[in-house]
Amino acid sequence: MASLWRAVMGESPPNPDDYDNIDYWSNPERTGWLTKQGQYIKTWRRRWFVLKQGKLFWFKEPIVTRGSKPRGVVPVATCLTVKGAEDVINKQFAFELSTRSDTMFFIADSEKEKEDWINSIGRSIVQHSRSVTVNEIVDYDSNR
Repeated sequence: MASLWRAVMGESPPNPDDYDNIDYWSNPERTGWLTKQGQYIKTWRRRWFVLKQGKLFWFKEPIVTRGSKPRGVVPVATCLTVKGAEDVINKQFAFELSTRSDTMFFIADSEKEKEDWINSIGRSIVQHSRSVTVNEIVDYDSNR
């Protein structure tokens, strides 16, 4: 019954295979609050996000320890695009993350936070989607 409730509420826990061997509590590439739209029921919930080793994790609380279990995880290698989405969902500081089968929407707290998340996730997509040499890595921050 609890798993059915989580599925209905859009909070299905990720499979531990999705995050084993990743110390998401230590030295992440990026962390911060974002508001995320639920997968099944399209309500908006504020979550703490951690980007580490090609995975985007989210948690209910900002204190992430070895014992913390992610509420969700997206392997960025499965992502095709990350881009602004204010016009799509009619919300300020919104961006979207798209895979072949799904599009997730997020809202940052400011334009700078939105751009920083887009840049960090975009860089991670490039680094983890295929084998890349250091010279091929795009520096999204230098394109401003």
